[in-house]
Amino acid sequence: MRESCRKRHILSLGLLASLAGMLEVQQAVAASAPPDFSPTVQTAWVGIGIGALLPVPGSPKPVAQDPAYRYVPNGTPGEQPTQRIGDISNPNLKQWAKDVMKKDNDEVLAGKFAFTARSSCKPGGVPGFDVLLGGALSILQSPREVTMIFSGNAETRHILLNASHSVNRKPSWYGESIGHYEGDTLVVDTIGLNGKTFLDNYRTPHTDKLHVTERWRLIENGAKLEILMTIDDPDTFNQPWQALRQYDRVNRNFAEDICSENNSNPFGIDYGTPTAEKPDF
Repeated sequence: MRESCRKRHILSLGLLASLAGMLEVQQAVAASAPPDFSPTVQTAWVGIGIGALLPVPGSPKPVAQDPAYRYVPNGTPGEQPTQRIGDISNPNLKQWAKDVMKKDNDEVLAGKFAFTARSSCKPGGVPGFDVLLGGALSILQSPREVTMIFSGNAETRHILLNASHSVNRKPSWYGESIGHYEGDTLVVDTIGLNGKTFLDNYRTPHTDKLHVTERWRLIENGAKLEILMTIDDPDTFNQPWQALRQYDRVNRNFAEDICSENNSNPFGIDYGTPTAEKPDF
């Protein structure tokens, strides 16, 4: 009888050890799995706030609104919307960038409509893509590529995974993005950007030496998506800097939004929307 009890006790201990081992394996597999940015087909991400990059403690600050001109977003109850005026007193800006921004600010204050990639139906570039407004972000993940689609004008980024940058790349609107996973984080390295876009909604310029590193991760149990970005452009900034951007998770079906057919000179405002002179078919 004692021998039988002893055997059952040993079997129980063995079963518990086996279950514990399986649990550890499952936890290890879960920890090593890449983050799932789209757990359902309706998962989308909407940027939090007014489309401004958030500062990171210990880093030079991103360009923000000039405190002399209060920014009032569209939809503010009882107030007339105003336009963004970049603060060119930011000490990290090179003089040429300050001069370009001052000229643009003066024109906007004199009545010109302030450019945004979204209203002008043009590519946002990187990191301008991360601060596009008036739409939602969908993320498609595969073993070889991550595709990010912003619903407004279906602006699209392609991020190749576990690859190397091209030797003879041609500068383009979204450059060349190479990514890999580090635990729960998607790390994206982007170079090869042309100088036709702005870094932010304050119309901060850059050169083709721009190098952007983004770290995408889920926070608050998957309710939010956060990007920690590092911006390095030695011809535009005195030193590299970092910024944050966050999104709220929403349930939304992807809808086609053809920008240029819906935003051609409404209200007499010239947004600079690209217009074809002749059919391309």
